[in-house]
Parts: sequence; C-alpha cells; structure tokens
Amino acid sequence: MTVLGHPRSWSYQCLPILILLLGTDHGLGVEGVTHYKAGDPVILYVNKVGPYHNPQETYHYYQLPVCCPEKIRHKSLSLGEVLDGDRMAESLYEIRFRENVEKRILCHMQLSSAQVEQLRQAIEELYYFEFVVDDLPIRGFVGYMEESGFLPHSHKIGLWTHLDFHLEFHGDRIIFANVSVRDVKPHSLDGLRSDEFLGLTHTYSVRWSETSVEHRSDRRRGDDGGFFPRTLEIHWLSIINSMVLVFLLVGFVAVILMRVLRNDLARYNLDEETTSGASGDDFDQGDNGWKIIHTDVFRFPPYRGLLCAVLGVGAQFLALGTGIIVMALLGVFNVHRHGAINSAAILLYALTCCISGYVSSHFYRQIGGERWVWNIILTTSLFSVPFFLTWSVVNSVHWANGSTQALPATTILLLLTVWLLVGFPLTVIGGIFGKNNASPFDAPCRTKNIAREIPSQPWYKSTLIHMTVGGFLPFSAISVELYYIFATVWGREQYTLYGILFFVFAILLSVGACISIALTYFQLSGEDYRWWWRSVLSVGSTGLFIFLYSVFYYARRSNMSGAVQTVEFFGYSLLTGYVFFLMLGTISFFSSLKFIRYIYVNLKMD
Repeated sequence: MTVLGHPRSWSYQCLPILILLLGTDHGLGVEGVTHYKAGDPVILYVNKVGPYHNPQETYHYYQLPVCCPEKIRHKSLSLGEVLDGDRMAESLYEIRFRENVEKRILCHMQLSSAQVEQLRQAIEELYYFEFVVDDLPIRGFVGYMEESGFLPHSHKIGLWTHLDFHLEFHGDRIIFANVSVRDVKPHSLDGLRSDEFLGLTHTYSVRWSETSVEHRSDRRRGDDGGFFPRTLEIHWLSIINSMVLVFLLVGFVAVILMRVLRNDLARYNLDEETTSGASGDDFDQGDNGWKIIHTDVFRFPPYRGLLCAVLGVGAQFLALGTGIIVMALLGVFNVHRHGAINSAAILLYALTCCISGYVSSHFYRQIGGERWVWNIILTTSLFSVPFFLTWSVVNSVHWANGSTQALPATTILLLLTVWLLVGFPLTVIGGIFGKNNASPFDAPCRTKNIAREIPSQPWYKSTLIHMTVGGFLPFSAISVELYYIFATVWGREQYTLYGILFFVFAILLSVGACISIALTYFQLSGEDYRWWWRSVLSVGSTGLFIFLYSVFYYARRSNMSGAVQTVEFFGYSLLTGYVFFLMLGTISFFSSLKFIRYIYVNLKMD
C-alpha cells in the first residue's frame, strides 16, 4: 500500500539504488581517466578468449594452460561488463608507466600432452585473447596456424610465447595500447608424443612512446591495431533505398488514397442528402463499400486484453529504442567502457515499464475491459516470460560449456531484483494511472447489437497476403542497414553512425504507418470490419522477415558455428523479431485507428 499510495516518493528512493545496482557509473557517461607518474605500476588485466568467428562464445583466459598467478584476483565489474562476458583478473605482467622492458621472463611452464592438445584445438579454432590496460582492450591471437599444399599437405600449429606491448601516452595519461607478434617466431606444437612434456618459457616486452593526441576519442575511430575490421563509411545505398521507398509510400497514401477518399466522401455524402427522406435500413441496403459497415467498424475485437497488452509493450519498446538511439547521439556511451549499452538498456527497460502499464490499462478501460488486474499481469508477462525462457536455455548452454557469457548467480539475483522492485511496480503504477485517466472510447459511429455478415473476400485481401505485403515493404526499407547492425551485434564491427540509425528507425516507423493505413482502407472497402487484429499482424509481420533474414545472415554472411553460438544467435534473433512485431504492430494499430476515426468523422450520417 505504501508503494501505491506514494509512487512519487518511492521512485525518488529507488532510482538512486537502481543506478548503484546497475553500476552505470562504469558503463555510461564521461570516460574515466587514470593519471600516472613515471614508474607507477600499470595493471594489465587478462579477460577472455574465444573463437574469432563466434563473438558470443567466450571463456576465461585462465581456462587455457597459460601463465597464471597462484591466487587469481578478479576485478570488480559493472553489470554491463558482466553481461558482455567480461571476467577480468590480474595478470603476471609487470608494467610501469613510461618504463620500457626488453624480453622479460613471465613464467616457465611444463605442458602435458593433454594441455598441448587443448592449445592446438584453440589455435585451430582461431582463438583470440583480450587483455585490458586502463580500460583499453588489447587483442591478439593465441597462436599461429599454417596450411599449405594438397599433395603433400602441411599443417603447422605454433604458439606465441612472446608478446610485444606498445603503449602510447600523453602527459600522465595512457592514450593507446596494442600488442604485436610481428618480429616473433611461434613455438611449434607439432610432433609431441603422448607421454612427453613440452617446456615453454613465456616472455614479454613493453615499449612506451609519446603521442601528440590528447584524448583517446581524438584518435582515428577504429584504430585498435586493425585486429577487428571496421565499417565506418556512410551507407548511402541504404539511405537512398529507404528514402525512395518512403517517398513512394507517402506519395501513395497522401495523393492517391486521399483522392480516393475525397471521391468516396463526396459520393457517400451526396447519397445521404438525396436519400435523407428514406429510412436508415433502406439506405443501407442501397449502399456498398466502407460506409455500409459504419455500424460495425468500431465493434470491439475478441481477446481485447491480449491486444491491449501488445500495444502497451510495443509502446514501451518504442520508447526504449528511441531512448537508446538518442542517448547514443548525445554521446552518453563511452566506447572505451565495456557494456555501456547493456547497462543503459537494462536501466531504460526498468524505467519504461510504466509506459507499458499505462498504455495497456488506458486502452483496455477505453474499450470496456473490466479485468484490469489480469490485464496488468498479462502486460508485464508478455515480454518478460518469453525472454526468461529464451535466456534460460541460452545461459544453460553457456554454463554447460564453461563460457563466460553464463551469468553468475549474483548477477541473476540482481536482475531479478531490479525487475521485482522496479519493473513490475512501475508497470502496476502506470496501469493504475492509465485506468483512472481513461476516457470513454467515443466512437464516431454507433455500433449495432447484431454483427453484419461479412461477404467473401478475394484471395489478395486475405490476412496472409496483407502480412506478406505489410511486412516485406518495411523490411525492404531497412534491409541494407540491417546487415551493418547484424555485423555489429553478431560480428566484429563497431557501429558509431547513430545519426543514420536514427534516420532509418524513423523511416521504418513511417513506412509501417503508411502501409497500415493503405491496407486498412483496402480491407474496409471490401466490407470487412475486422481490422483490429489485422492491423497489428499486417505490419507486425516485419519481425518475421527480420528473423528470416537472421537465418540467411547466419548461413551466408557469417562464419559462426558450434552449439554455443548457434543457440544464442537463434534464441536472441527470435526475441528480436518478436520485439519488432510488438513495436511495428503498435505503430500500425494506432495509425489505422487514427485513419478510421478521420474518415468516419467526416462521413455524414443520421
């Protein structure tokens, strides 16, 4: 009762706690800069290893047979870093600010045949490692593989046992860090007998150089030594394709459709004047088209609670997506911080739960819903339950394979606490405000008690055809840009063109609204008044096209493989398509509702 009675004071008390729990001070905002004096120790953290072509399959660096301290001390991480698979631990490397090191011994090792085989398998799968120095990632391959010739075939495996670290500084700050094996020969792992031990000596060098660059952000973007590829050019093809499609659709709706509507309204209103002396029933019998269903078009649909829940969660994700892109445009995310967008997404999802509760409960009360408590429960479960089930499967696969992407128990409890203490209560509070502020639906036409019989419809007006057309056109507007987004999320790209992303996002919503209005008009012209769910499904089917594209991307555009990567890719791709269904279905529904209100308000009736 305290929560419901004092939502304002409750939110002020819980918001600072939420920010502290999420650790957004490590993931958002201005980059943290450490100042050093000459000779000060610089801690190098080892982080993770994994196959180069499987970005979401990562393991702790010390799971490999490498130089490891007797007692492993882990670094405290933010929630975003944990979600990103980071597991940083202190290393044996001794680095001091501005002090060069020439081939210092790190450790001596005696590897058994099983450990050598583990390294061989990692090198064959193109394992790379990631270290972190002053929040700067350093990446390199674990070893070297060479295959040449057909007859005879040669297959050579080598391990890098010496690393050259190159660090650049400006004044008392570290600006750039990199690792190189350019002038190093790998240690061969071939020809070892099963009962033989391999002796290795790991060494490293450190070279410091001064740079004129004053800030890390001033360096050329993507300059990390060229380990990961970068796609930083403006995607003109995507922009031109999207603009042409938008202009065609907007022109179609604004010119052709409005012209048809003007003729319809003129004809219907003229018929109304000439037959004003006739009875309403006689008038209906001599009419056809979308006017004849004016007594049924606002008849409330079945499963209204589910419809309102879809609209509420869709509105929440529209706000969430817009907020993430706007924050990126404002420079809130620091590229030198790990998991910044992950932290922001968790925070915004929790805070925008009030939007889903408000929109769902408000519209549910408007269309005559009475079970508002059940509606709130359905709203809060519509995304959280599928997400939890998908995450459970993905996390279990990661846990079974020892991947660092498997969340620790403490992080799981933290996320559950955030949802229970912030997300769910805000959904309830938003639902209460939405229910109390709801006004009557106020339909411009009176609905009869007995529903009108719907005539048989041609095949091109079926739900399947509408879903195909309504889903494919918005998808085609973002298909080119979608490749770069997939290459960022599931590849090694680093997306920084947020202005273009915001532009494409606006285009997607505009195309969805235009297509929805056009398809709804065609449906009503066929005297089919069941537009409520049809409007959601027609444009919401874009999510299905996005999932089908993810299948194509996995098979044709990526080199991902293995059970761990495959389960995560298809699990979260399915969730992504579901989110787009909710967002675009919401835009489509409210666009159709606004359009239908407009045409029937301007229709003269007794």
